[in-house]
Amino acid sequence: MMTDPISDLLTRIRNAQAVDKLNVLVPASNVKRAILKVLKDEGYIEGFADQTVDGKPFIDVRLKYYAGRPVIERLDRISKPGLRTYRGKDKMPKVLGGLGTVIVSTSKGVMTDRAARAAGLGGEVLCIVA
Repeated sequence: MMTDPISDLLTRIRNAQAVDKLNVLVPASNVKRAILKVLKDEGYIEGFADQTVDGKPFIDVRLKYYAGRPVIERLDRISKPGLRTYRGKDKMPKVLGGLGTVIVSTSKGVMTDRAARAAGLGGEVLCIVA
């Protein structure tokens, strides 16, 4: 049983990039698809596609590299099941002075910190990507 599926997604991506894999399979869920969509839109991954392995749904994530190095240098989980972290639109954290991305779960869906500020929304700070 997995207690934190989002943390599992981030760890699988970090581990796959550590050994220079091009693809990684993660168990499918709608929240993971939303996070991966944000990562794709921000240019951190090549893309993702649904797959079925032994009758179970998975997501095949295509990782992105530039000059032999992973595009994602930092991938940290902020809000955890034991300690949820919520921020209002004015208190949203910035990563590397705005160069990184904070992924936030809002009432309008999963989005970046910039999109949440523009929409005037706060929410749960899921993770930091740089």
